Amino acid sequence: MKQFLLITMCLFSLSVSVAQDKKVNTVQPTIMVLPYTKEGQDIRTILEDDFNKRIAITEVKEAFDNRGFTTKDFVGSLKIALKETTLNSGNKTDLKANVIRLSGADFYVEVEVFVQKSSSGNSVKLILQGYDSFTGQSLSNKVGESGKFYTDDIAKLSQKAVESCAEEFLNTLNNKFGDIVENGRSVRINIGFNADSDYNMDSEINDDGDLISDLMEDWLDDNSFKNYYHIQGISESEMIIDDYRIPLKDSNGRNYMASKVARALRKYIKSLGLEVKTDMEGSGKINVIIQ
Repeated sequence: MKQFLLITMCLFSLSVSVAQDKKVNTVQPTIMVLPYTKEGQDIRTILEDDFNKRIAITEVKEAFDNRGFTTKDFVGSLKIALKETTLNSGNKTDLKANVIRLSGADFYVEVEVFVQKSSSGNSVKLILQGYDSFTGQSLSNKVGESGKFYTDDIAKLSQKAVESCAEEFLNTLNNKFGDIVENGRSVRINIGFNADSDYNMDSEINDDGDLISDLMEDWLDDNSFKNYYHIQGISESEMIIDDYRIPLKDSNGRNYMASKVARALRKYIKSLGLEVKTDMEGSGKINVIIQ
């Protein structure tokens, strides 16, 4: 098999202390660095096909290392993702999404690289985009530029581009992570009805005269992290919750998955005597369809 150039997954060494029940818990998120890919591009070969891009990505990694990151080999996650893709060859799969999912990283950073050469000097421009791996929410976005120099040393130009934005980028990422620890991750929930359903949001569902919309709001209030949620809108046919908070970790210290919310909500709706189906769009959107 053709050898692939592999990027590096790093453990983000920032520590965020959160006081809970008079105890202080230290959370150390993990972060994966990977090249930006357009739709249809192969993450396995994009660096291999572009030497300058490979150098720039390496400089970003080294800049993160120098600011306290611990490097972890990316090979394992890629191999598992490739194996899973092979075993499920009959299904349409996204290798990049699988790598992110299987890595277990809390965040991932995409690095887009532009090398510009001209008679007036050469330069490197980098776009760093940081995302929450579990919801896809954008956390930090910065542009770094080296300025123009009469040199063909792309490594030095890349280093200057990274230095121009790394500190601010990491500070923003750190602040966003602190907010997630304190206030939870944000997921989106859409609750609707099957086209031929006998129910809608205004249907009374019990002897107390509660509407389905009332009971959905009660459930959201009782189950959201720190009782935080925001309803974008309610109509007869649907309820859109554009910001429902879930904790960063579960009681066992594992990443809290939005799929747990989908399962709990499905069971609750079934307990009301209604048939329901749920599905996930990515890791950050839950669709609930009452039959």
